[in-house]
Amino acid sequence: MGCRTLYYSLLLFAVSALTQAQEWANVARFQTDNAAIISSRVPVKVVFMGNSITEAWPAADAIFFSTPGYVNRGISGQTTPQMLLRFKQDVIDLHPKVVVILAGTNDIAGNTGPTTVHEIFGHIESMATLAEAAGIKVVICSVLPVWDYPWKPGLEPAQKIIHLNDKLKVLCVQKGYTYADYFSAMVNDKKGLKEDLGNDGVHPNKKGYGLMKPIILRAIEQALSSK
Repeated sequence: MGCRTLYYSLLLFAVSALTQAQEWANVARFQTDNAAIISSRVPVKVVFMGNSITEAWPAADAIFFSTPGYVNRGISGQTTPQMLLRFKQDVIDLHPKVVVILAGTNDIAGNTGPTTVHEIFGHIESMATLAEAAGIKVVICSVLPVWDYPWKPGLEPAQKIIHLNDKLKVLCVQKGYTYADYFSAMVNDKKGLKEDLGNDGVHPNKKGYGLMKPIILRAIEQALSSK
């Protein structure tokens, strides 16, 4: 194989790998919407970064997400490394005043492979660090309680979620971020989601989102008022 042929083979491999990485994180999902927001020059107040719990929230409360300046960037099934990969274009490039990060439960469920609480924490910490460096206030949400994942039963996630939330809470104190504690308000005596707040033990129903709403509104206002 000649040098030129080898070069083009390596180039094609690199492009293919990049394309697969972009598809893996679904970075194209909001590219058109992001471009429209940027070109409109309309100020963005809050970007909500997350998974299906964030993505589904407007279906339960369309009025809440019609608030001017609120942008939803949740993608169902996503894990923290996927969110980190798309964080710049879906959050930083929109120049919001605040980012709300709700992430980690799909990592614990193993959606993109086995991972540790330490690794999940590191990805969330990296997103927060990127936001802070860009002058964006950070709200980190607790992972919602889960006793068992219906699509991946037997993982015993409850204690891992508690451990991750404890680490996130400490991070917020150390860095001056705002912590939105959904967990304490939504957990039952089995350390899972209260039965009346969700239908599958993982995702909130309308009542669950109704309970979450004042918690996150207080957190956003707290973040905006912080120095």
